This record gives sequence, C-alpha cells and structure tokens, in this order.
Amino acid sequence: MSAQTAEKIETVKTYLRPINRDGLLEFAVSGKSNPERRGTNKVRTVMQGQFRSWSYVGEHNPVVVDEPLHLFGENTVPAPGEVALSALGGCLGVGITAVATYRQVKLSKLEIHLEGDIGNTAAWGAGGALREPSQMGFQEIRVKVLIEGDATREELDDIVKHANYFSPVANTMRNPIPFKIALLD
Repeated sequence: MSAQTAEKIETVKTYLRPINRDGLLEFAVSGKSNPERRGTNKVRTVMQGQFRSWSYVGEHNPVVVDEPLHLFGENTVPAPGEVALSALGGCLGVGITAVATYRQVKLSKLEIHLEGDIGNTAAWGAGGALREPSQMGFQEIRVKVLIEGDATREELDDIVKHANYFSPVANTMRNPIPFKIALLD
C-alpha cells in the first residue's frame, strides 16, 4: 500500500441512537423533587391452551410466552424465565444508556448476555418435590456486558456497575418485595 493510499483510508465510527439528554435531566430533577413517586405497570395475561399465554401491555402486541417441550409446552416462543431475563436485560440496557448519556459518553455497542439457573422440581406445586419458595425460581443469574464507546474500559465498567445498582428490575430480582395474589372480584 502506498503512502498516498494509506492517507485516504478513513475509519468511520458509528454510535447507537442517543436518547434526549435534556429530557433525561428533567426526569432526574422530578425524581429528586419527589423521590417517593411511583408508576404502575399493568399487564393482563390470557392463557391460550397448554402453557402458551399472551400478555397484553397497553396498546402493544402481546408478549407471547410458552414452555419448552420437556416442560409440556409447544416451544413456540420464549419461556417465562427467559422473558424475565429479557426484562432484566432490557432494564439494564436502559440504565446503561441513561448513565452513559448523563456522563456524556457516546456508546457504539451495547450487548447484554444473561444466564439464569432456575429450579422447578416442585413442578409448579402440582405433585413435585416439596420445596420452599426460596428454593425455586432463579437460584443464580449471571450477566456479562459487551460495551464500547468513547470512554476508557474503567469508565465503561463504572457506568455498568452504576446502572446495575439503580436498575429497577435488577433490584426487584435481588430484593424481597411484598407480593399479593387474589381472585379477581
């Protein structure tokens, strides 16, 4: 390659589509002024047969959930635990993007890889092993983040750790919360 050709080679770096930083800062100010404010997420889940269900969220297409064949489903779409991990991945992605935006770091790549070890030897309480609630569900969740942007590895690591600390879904999975279930009137 000649020196003249080498001068013409140009690297183009692309970034993920940004969020509105000013809107983010306004949202943060409103949180500071009313730290106890809460929103309410509402979902209506309708069973379709076997273990396939449709969950309706607002005006969106339904979130469809099934079970794999070895758990008597049709394996047509993700299982409930996989959807829960998807929610965690989505929430962490939102948080990482928000923290990076707040710190004025442009991200060029963000992938979140999640694994969870889940137990269901109780067979949903339908005659399986006698288990306590703490022995069922996810017993360990592992998350690895592939992130690139205009910051050092240490700064990117701090962004990820900060977002994890403040993630609503991660904290829901980490912390016991009041949980009520009742028949609809």
